[in-house]
Amino acid sequence: MKIEHIGIWAKNLELLKSFYVEHFNAIANTKYYNRKKQFSSYFLSFENGARLEIMHSQHGSNTNGLFHIAISVGSTSAVDDFYEYALFKEINVLNQPRETGDGYYEFILEDPEKNQIEVTV
Repeated sequence: MKIEHIGIWAKNLELLKSFYVEHFNAIANTKYYNRKKQFSSYFLSFENGARLEIMHSQHGSNTNGLFHIAISVGSTSAVDDFYEYALFKEINVLNQPRETGDGYYEFILEDPEKNQIEVTV
């Protein structure tokens, strides 16, 4: 397993993207936009392979700052297996495995302090 990315809410998505690109040499992907949810995001890649997902919602219901950690388990079948494991261990699971609009296969659970963890490919 490895940390796949860390998600951060942004009040000003373009400003936050520019900050990481200018000062930390991050490379931004093409902006993702979900019209239905009024949600937009960028994935920022760094030289060592680590990534940040910076996100913004027009609804303003989110808070600013750290939102989730995504942990890659390697395959869709491993995601499904970990989902069954989490249910068996009575870990608080927030949704079933699914493919997201930006191409991830994942489900979300909470750690004991209610931090969200995306278990993904």
